[in-house]
Amino acid sequence: MARYTGPKSRIARRFKEPIFGPDKNLEKRQYGPGQHGPNKRRPKQSEYGIQLMEKQKAKYTYGILEKQFRNMYKKAKASNGITGEVLLQLCERRLDNVVYRLGVSPTRSGARQFVSHRHITVNGEVLNIPSYQVKEGDVVGVREKSKSIPGITSSLSTNNKSFDWMEWNPAEMSGKFIKVPERVQIPENIKEQLIVELYSK
Repeated sequence: MARYTGPKSRIARRFKEPIFGPDKNLEKRQYGPGQHGPNKRRPKQSEYGIQLMEKQKAKYTYGILEKQFRNMYKKAKASNGITGEVLLQLCERRLDNVVYRLGVSPTRSGARQFVSHRHITVNGEVLNIPSYQVKEGDVVGVREKSKSIPGITSSLSTNNKSFDWMEWNPAEMSGKFIKVPERVQIPENIKEQLIVELYSK
């Protein structure tokens, strides 16, 4: 399965945001990477550069590679809604992201691994496709044999986040995807309009 496996702190420092989760390295050095650190004079970014950075941020945040992200944009553009908003909704509906939002894993990369290793079910059936688009009413849960995995139990015990478009059943270790979230409900700091402008060129 293709995915980004390079240095995460360096990428987070480039965007100056903890896009991969809490990062002590970023907290210590809140400036871009490079030999001269905060003293380096950086040229003013062009409009294209700003748009490209926003697209890269979205890709790294959700763990999606270029070809897949472009296909999602085409699907969003062909929809009836606002292209940028639909694009983020498609990202949020990915199975690995839903598993992450439910608190089964503290990171999206960990959630992707749980899905790939067949620890996750959708409507009672084991599903190992991280990019699967979860639909309204779908129930995403932890496979019965996987409910005692330390990584899952530890993540669920420390998770204190909840989202209006999902509901979690701790007794069953499953969550229901109630509805597709609206843009104002999605907490990611992504300027989706810049991505639309980039792809529209």
